[in-house]
Amino acid sequence: MRMSVQGARRPTLAGVAERAGVSLKTASRVLNGEPNVAEATRERVRAAATALGFRRNAVAADLARGGASRLLGFISGDIANPFYSALASGIERVARDNDMHLITTSCEEDPERERLLTEELLERRVGGLVVTPATGDHALLAGELAAGTPVVFVDRPASGLEADTVVIDNRGGIRAAVRHLSDHGHRRIAFVGDNPEVWTFRERQAAFLAVMAELGNEGAERWVRSGAHDAGEARSLVAALLEGPEPPTAVLAENNRVTAGALRALGDAPGGEDVALVGFDDFDLADVLGVTVVSYDAVEMGRRAAELATTPHDPSAPARTVTLETRLIPRGTGERPPRG
Repeated sequence: MRMSVQGARRPTLAGVAERAGVSLKTASRVLNGEPNVAEATRERVRAAATALGFRRNAVAADLARGGASRLLGFISGDIANPFYSALASGIERVARDNDMHLITTSCEEDPERERLLTEELLERRVGGLVVTPATGDHALLAGELAAGTPVVFVDRPASGLEADTVVIDNRGGIRAAVRHLSDHGHRRIAFVGDNPEVWTFRERQAAFLAVMAELGNEGAERWVRSGAHDAGEARSLVAALLEGPEPPTAVLAENNRVTAGALRALGDAPGGEDVALVGFDDFDLADVLGVTVVSYDAVEMGRRAAELATTPHDPSAPARTVTLETRLIPRGTGERPPRG
C-alpha cells in the first residue's frame, strides 16, 4: 500500500546513522561539517542522507552547540509600506554578510501583535532582533538584553526600555520643510499625519508647531490633522482643509502615504495646483511628479540597525543611538508661491 504524503515521516538522523553503519554522534559530526572524520565515512554518511532525503535542522544544530541560531528577525510596522521594504533590504544585506538568514514579519502597528511576534522569534533563539515598535511597553525585553540577545529598535525608540536605536533626524527634517515653505511666502501651512500615538508623528508635529511659532505663525494647531493611516484617509483630511473657512496655502505631509493622498486631494480641488506641497519620505516617481520631499536613506537605516544587531556589545554598556540625517529635495511642488 502506498503511503500518502501526509502520512510520510521525515527522515531522522538516527535513520541516516543506521543506513551508513555509523554511530549517531559520527553522523551528526559529518552533517554538521565538523573535522576529524575519515573521508570514506564522511562520504558514506552523506550518501545515506541523500538517499533518505534527510534535511539537517540548522536551528537545532546551532542551539545544541549552546549558541543562538543564524536567524535575524525583523518586525516591521506595515509590510505594505515601501519604507519597510527598504528597511528590510538594508537589514538583509548585513544578515547575508554575517552568514545569517532574515525572517521578516509585520505587526501592522498593533502592540499586542508585536509582543506575540517578538516572543515567537525569541523562542526560536534568533541571533538578533530588529523591531519597528508600535506603541506598547517594551520593558519585558530587559531580561533578553541582559542575557545578551541583541535587540535593536529602528525608526522609533522603545518605550520603557533603554536599547540600541536607529532613527532619522525627524525634527531637523520638519524644520527644513517649514522654513522652505515660509521662504516661499507661506504662512497658512497645514500639517497632516498618521496616528498621533506613534513616536514619529509626535516628533514631527512638535517640530512643526515649534518652528511655526518661531516664524510668528501663532495658532498653527488649527491646521494640524492626524489619523491618516492610508492615502484615502489623507485625501479626505486634505480635502476638508481646502474646503474650510481658512484653507492652507501649503501642505506638509508627514509620510509617503499622506503625500499620496494629498496629491490626489490637490488634483481634485479647484485651484489645488496652486497649493504648495512638501512630503516627508521620498517615494517612487516623486522626481517625475515634481514632488518636493524631505528625504533620507531608508536602506542605510536598515543596514545600520542590522549592524548593531550583529555586532557584539556589552549588555551593561549604555545603549547606542544612531541618528541619520535628512535633506530637503526641491522639485517643484514645494516652491509654489501662495496664490494671490
